[in-house]
Amino acid sequence: MVRDYERILRVVDLETTGLEPPTAEIIELGFQDVRQGEWGDWLLDDDTYGQALFGCERPCPPEVMAVHHILPWEIKDRPLFQSRSAEDWMESRAFGRSADVYVAHNSKFEQAFLPAFRAFDGSTPAKWICTYKAALRIWPEAPAHTNQVLLYWLGLHNEIDEERRHPPHRALPDAYVTAHILCRLLQKATVAELIQWTGEPPLMPTCPIGKFRGQKWADVEAGFLNWMLAQASMEEDLKWNARRELERRRSQ
Repeated sequence: MVRDYERILRVVDLETTGLEPPTAEIIELGFQDVRQGEWGDWLLDDDTYGQALFGCERPCPPEVMAVHHILPWEIKDRPLFQSRSAEDWMESRAFGRSADVYVAHNSKFEQAFLPAFRAFDGSTPAKWICTYKAALRIWPEAPAHTNQVLLYWLGLHNEIDEERRHPPHRALPDAYVTAHILCRLLQKATVAELIQWTGEPPLMPTCPIGKFRGQKWADVEAGFLNWMLAQASMEEDLKWNARRELERRRSQ
């Protein structure tokens, strides 16, 4: 049997002191490996996961602590985060196995903090899968596409370990939840497709602006789509969705 992908998909999640590096720093990393089983199904590797705390040079703002609740005394005197050391640590926890693909929910955030992560050969940038962008494609009808909403909407809360998924907004529990979402996505799409979608703008299920707000793109007037493309100040992600819909109509 030829498997779609045989290497390790390593789901990572970060807790930080803010939203953008370099002023914001990584203070927690959690990871959970996902691999392909004997029959081609994707599943969590129950022996390969971990969590680590790191120190920071600047205090974590209280509004950020209110999200992850990592207290100053927990990370006092801990070493600062270093990409190479973090990759080595994860590989050691994974019995020497490196990741071929990294995965995160809204991976744009993790990628901004982890630009030095490399592919398994050590010489090229790592490939990434964004489960948020993939969820927009696979489940456009979901009420929202955060990992916690998808946890309940997909019914995963009835299937996965209650203790391991708590507390939310900590690195390892969030990586654990995202790993289960990834396995569900891989029932609907290939690894290659997920990587491709990650490199594209998010496919919005509905138009989010103007008089067509909340309506499916197929129901938005062509004139409004062309107006969107003509606006210099319009976000590129919105233009991409408008352009995609116009191209879809022209191909029919």
